[in-house]
Amino acid sequence: MTPSIFLVSMIFVGISMLVSMVLKSKFKKYAQIPLRKGLTGREIAQKMLHENGIYDVQVISTPGFLSDHYDPTKKTVNLSPDVYDGRSISAAAVAAHECGHAVQHATAYGPLEMRSKLVPAVQFSSMIVNWVLLIGVVMAASGNTTLLLIGIILMAVTVVFSLITLPVEFDASKRALAWLQHTNVTDSQEYPMAKDALKWAATTYVVAALAAVVTLVQYIMIYLGRRD
Repeated sequence: MTPSIFLVSMIFVGISMLVSMVLKSKFKKYAQIPLRKGLTGREIAQKMLHENGIYDVQVISTPGFLSDHYDPTKKTVNLSPDVYDGRSISAAAVAAHECGHAVQHATAYGPLEMRSKLVPAVQFSSMIVNWVLLIGVVMAASGNTTLLLIGIILMAVTVVFSLITLPVEFDASKRALAWLQHTNVTDSQEYPMAKDALKWAATTYVVAALAAVVTLVQYIMIYLGRRD
């Protein structure tokens, strides 16, 4: 890794850690504020799924903090214990967001389908890309840029995945917030807090995507410089 890439990586690591700290702080804060409707995350998830005509998706509990996710292969909305059993604004926001992904899946939302198709390629790329780029940069110093180009292509796959993830996450939050407001699961005071929580969750994906794009551009510049 060249000094410039290392520096940029460290800058984005710092930004990512800061955003992550704010996110955790927001979720912990809103987890202390009970939802006036008194529904648990599980009940909210089931309600949103059923009101969107989805009956073949299970809502289950999964270990961890902020480990919530939707699994399209198993058709499960996986909620962390604090969300699954929680009756807070945080629980409502997260449960609805994950169900937003289930609604995307049920309606064949384009970016989600595209991201799902990229998963195998991203998994393969993630395992080897760092080594390929490292060796590629070393070999490029002696004029052989082939391996570096392969590394750039592998990294481009993960960058495309990060970029496609943005509309997927933003759309899921949009669906969640529209439903929370429309059904009055959150009232006029609770809704802005749910929106704030999901905004910071989305920010983590934006930072990750920006970091990936900037790093890819730097490797491309190294490749072009070595090739000349």
